[in-house]
Amino acid sequence: MTITANWSYPTAIKFGAGRIKELADHCKAVGMKKPLLVTDRGLSTMAITQNALDILEAAGLGRAMFAEVDPNPTDRNLEAGVKAFKAGGHDGVVAFGGGSGLDLGKAVAFMAGQTRPVWDFEDIGDWWTRANSDGIAPIVAVPTTAGTGSEVGRASVITNSETHTKKVIFHPKFLPSVTICDPELTVGMPKVITAGTGMDAFAHCLEAYSSPFYHPMSQGIALEGMRLVKEYLPRAYKEGTDIEARANMMSAAAMGAVAFQKGLGAIHSLSHPVGAIYNTHHGMTNAVVMPPVLAFNRPAIEAKIASAAAYLGIAGGFDGFFDYVLRLREEVGVPDKLSALGVGTDRIDEMAAMAIVDPTAGGNPVELTLDAAKRLFIECI
Repeated sequence: MTITANWSYPTAIKFGAGRIKELADHCKAVGMKKPLLVTDRGLSTMAITQNALDILEAAGLGRAMFAEVDPNPTDRNLEAGVKAFKAGGHDGVVAFGGGSGLDLGKAVAFMAGQTRPVWDFEDIGDWWTRANSDGIAPIVAVPTTAGTGSEVGRASVITNSETHTKKVIFHPKFLPSVTICDPELTVGMPKVITAGTGMDAFAHCLEAYSSPFYHPMSQGIALEGMRLVKEYLPRAYKEGTDIEARANMMSAAAMGAVAFQKGLGAIHSLSHPVGAIYNTHHGMTNAVVMPPVLAFNRPAIEAKIASAAAYLGIAGGFDGFFDYVLRLREEVGVPDKLSALGVGTDRIDEMAAMAIVDPTAGGNPVELTLDAAKRLFIECI
């Protein structure tokens, strides 16, 4: 089955196998003459990245790349990226990769035109209005994983290298002007990344669906996103060249990011401190903490999850859904505990204190207190 489409929600999305070949045309359409491709170190030498640079170069747009990006991007990475952007006289960013490359690429395009420090634009109240909107360079996003959905998001998560805390930096113009979703770019993903990113998409949909806030549009998108993950993640994991499965996972990832406008919750509140301190893979961390958080939230979401289970064709209401999550994790090789990711018990107090002030904590259906966060960390580790 060939899946090709042009969508205009929430931005211009060019969806389909092989559509990376349109990259230069879309860069030109948004006014770029000299783009900087921002990606992570692991992707920088890969064939898909070199091909993207070839496409830009052949169209007369130069061949410039910045790849000093950590798995959990930091303010230091951002500073270096902005320096490279300015030094090269660039006028736009191609944000290329998984969540780290996409988040940092978007942040470079944003910060290239700002005079204030990045922490002044944290996603708090109307802090985004402090930014000089005219200075934000255009962004074309090219996801190479199916997880974060950062290609359709209006924020970047940046780790403060001094405090080891993850901060959400927000501005409406973080939303890329054009996103190219080419599932062929995800074919070479290692199984562990397919699993981690796929579970990240599932976590976004699950938490958005469970969030107590009123946003029926996001709720509907979250529900269908979960269905796509249920149907296609095991297929993509087992057979990496299954383009139909890869395409549907790419859709699920974008849907998760659109849906979480409704809110996230304690899965992310726990995952963010762990990733900031131990540099674990974000999606895999989400997958490990998911069952304990589901159980913690049960009193507030039991009926809602029973409805989701029915839609997903899972018998047994909340218990059936919970058992399904355990089976899915096992099927795609998710470890049972955070200790398997190198997380120790020596910093639980510190992580719990970080979790309860994480911006996602307010969207949890049950209040995440300090004691609750500590108990959850003990259970997860």
